[in-house]
Amino acid sequence: MTTREVEHEITVGAPAAAVYQLLADVTNWPRIFPPTIHVDQIEAEGAEEKIRIWATANGRPKNWTSRRTLDPEGLRITFRQEVPAEPVKHMGGTWIIEPLGEAESRVRLLHDYSAIDDDAHDLLWIARAVDRNSTSELAALKVNVEAAHAAETEELTFSFTDTVQVAGSAKDVFDFINEAQLWAERLPHVAVVRLDEDTPGLQELEMDTRAKDGSVHTTKSYRVVFPHDKIAYKQVTLPALMTLHTGEWTFVETDEGTAASSQHTVSLNTENIARCLGDEATVADARAYVHTALSTNSCATLAHAKAYAESKSYAESKAS
Repeated sequence: MTTREVEHEITVGAPAAAVYQLLADVTNWPRIFPPTIHVDQIEAEGAEEKIRIWATANGRPKNWTSRRTLDPEGLRITFRQEVPAEPVKHMGGTWIIEPLGEAESRVRLLHDYSAIDDDAHDLLWIARAVDRNSTSELAALKVNVEAAHAAETEELTFSFTDTVQVAGSAKDVFDFINEAQLWAERLPHVAVVRLDEDTPGLQELEMDTRAKDGSVHTTKSYRVVFPHDKIAYKQVTLPALMTLHTGEWTFVETDEGTAASSQHTVSLNTENIARCLGDEATVADARAYVHTALSTNSCATLAHAKAYAESKSYAESKAS
């Protein structure tokens, strides 16, 4: 069996401890790393944790389970894929953060891997995926940790949630959001929609949506589906005013029915504010514009999901 070993590194203008902390908290990863769609922490005990990652590799969505060992004193995180995604037979490695002074550090990312059946074509595919993702992740880590250390991100990155109460079942509300292939028929702000789900529970969603001014915007997202509780997503084709958009649809059974929520986390693209909103527009104006646009669409979708679930609940009660 051929085992390949490879190393990537980058220098970051931030203390080693700050870099380590950002890497240690896997909930940060969809926000930090472009290839990462969603991460769930399955188990955690002491320095050991088990996580499940959904991410793109060479542009294809994949998911796998890994075990990580956290070493905050040694500034190391070792990882080993427990259930790799084909064509990977084994994959592991280490994040190593080395202080270069009080405000600078070197981040090294080591990988070792092999391919199923030692296939030469698959080894090349894995090599390209590791190189592309490692380069992308290290560059994004540098940008995010330096911005966070400089305390510049709070105004540019923000989150918000819209919630509606539904007199119906969580499953029916979930079904409406999950069945995005029907949104062009069900939602007035959706013009065209394309949904692929080659791997059950991992969706690729591309759609054209109409803004209030009549303009049409094309977006592409990957969605991770957890029936009937949650759908997490990450946009990979973004409108001009955003550099990041992740979110979750959640469905919680209550005594009155279901609390259905749409949560968004957004980072603004300051370079496009003047072009999109005018020379006098501020970051606050861009925040308000993006918040309003996303919230308007989310609330419209939630309202239609509410009507769908409540009509089904009413029909079922009449039938019984």
